[in-house]
Amino acid sequence: MESLSVFGKEFQENLCKLMYYDRTFADQMSEILKINFLELRYLQVFVEKIFDYKHSFGDHPTGLALTSILRSELEDEPPSLQKQLRDFFVRVQTSSDVKDKDYIKKTSLDFCKKQVLKEAMIKSIPLLNQSSFEEVEKLINDALKSGTNSDYGYDYIKDFEERFKTKTRNPVSTGWDKIDKITQGGFGTGELVVCISPTGCGKSHVLVHLGAQALKQGKNVVHFTCELADNAVARRYDACLTGYALNDLNEYKENIFEKIKNIDGQLIVKEYPTKSASVITLRNHLERLIQNEMEVDLIIVDYADLLRAKGKNLEKRHELESIYEDLRGLGQHFNCPIITASQTNRKGLNEEIITMESISEAFNKCFVADFIFSLSRTVRDKNSNIGRYFIAKNRNGPDGLIYSVFIDTATVAIKVLEKEQVDKVNQEIQNKKERSAFSAAQELYKKMKNEQT
Repeated sequence: MESLSVFGKEFQENLCKLMYYDRTFADQMSEILKINFLELRYLQVFVEKIFDYKHSFGDHPTGLALTSILRSELEDEPPSLQKQLRDFFVRVQTSSDVKDKDYIKKTSLDFCKKQVLKEAMIKSIPLLNQSSFEEVEKLINDALKSGTNSDYGYDYIKDFEERFKTKTRNPVSTGWDKIDKITQGGFGTGELVVCISPTGCGKSHVLVHLGAQALKQGKNVVHFTCELADNAVARRYDACLTGYALNDLNEYKENIFEKIKNIDGQLIVKEYPTKSASVITLRNHLERLIQNEMEVDLIIVDYADLLRAKGKNLEKRHELESIYEDLRGLGQHFNCPIITASQTNRKGLNEEIITMESISEAFNKCFVADFIFSLSRTVRDKNSNIGRYFIAKNRNGPDGLIYSVFIDTATVAIKVLEKEQVDKVNQEIQNKKERSAFSAAQELYKKMKNEQT
């Protein structure tokens, strides 16, 4: 009989770990997994105890129950096996994370289903000779149905404990304390974040800032760009991480490398020509990165409106709606936040506060986003390196808030200002206006005096 040994020890251990943590998956596997499919005896006993408990009590064992079982029901097993089993259970309880869990689930289910179907076909041969067609049909149908998804939904009683467990969002900090506070620590796994702004206001700089903050936290960032060249985006990260101006990067090349070489996070910048890549293209690229053993903690798309929709002959607004829905699904699939940007319509060009009404083309893309904030900057603001964030939507906290920000596009430096800092900036702007007015008055006075003489 074939066994799961062809996939290796680590695969089998992770499979057993998934069956311990995932009740629904364990229910599926209990229908089609034969214990001897597992190569190692301590894994066979581990799964045996889980299945025995489910059959006896109609429920999935808790950690406490399984700990008690492994302590009291192993007397007949050799001491070496008891130690292997307990050591494995300690490793299982230490961390619930499993790499490539979707692959392990699919592969193991496919393997077991094939074995069950083979067995049913072998049993069908004598029945065919006896012309017992109904029995053959039942045998094959039962084999095909076994191991199908048994997730009927959230069971209000059986899943009672689940709703009291702390859900791990694993947020990625924005680097702005005020924004982290209203988002419960930053942007969480599977969340879609959208920055909206008119052209030329600095939304691409905002995306680089958020990526740089994640790198500083040791997170792995994949930055897709559909507008700028990949090396241009990388240079912006250089400026943001080191404080050197974009125009001075060549002069300080060695200093920059010294500052960035020890950053814990990994950054991949992938460039696609405008409208050449779809969300499926991004997914395939991310899958290849994961196959090369890179964990993805944050995905940045600059920007979603420049992606290609998967459907053909759709209206612009339907295309964009589809892209944003697929992006959110991408974040949920890879269990990490996705941050993108969106262009405002013409109405947003001269507005001091940009609301969701100014989102270009497809208002429906607002529905799927978890966090939406706008960046607005008038001509006067650009000359003074200031702007405003408006929190348009926030699933995890308050919205409708306005924050003044300092933004220097030369060094990709963006800070959310405190009230005292805002007052100081406004005073400097006022002083600058007064100096400008005084200079103009002096010039006018000189001109008038010259005309008199």
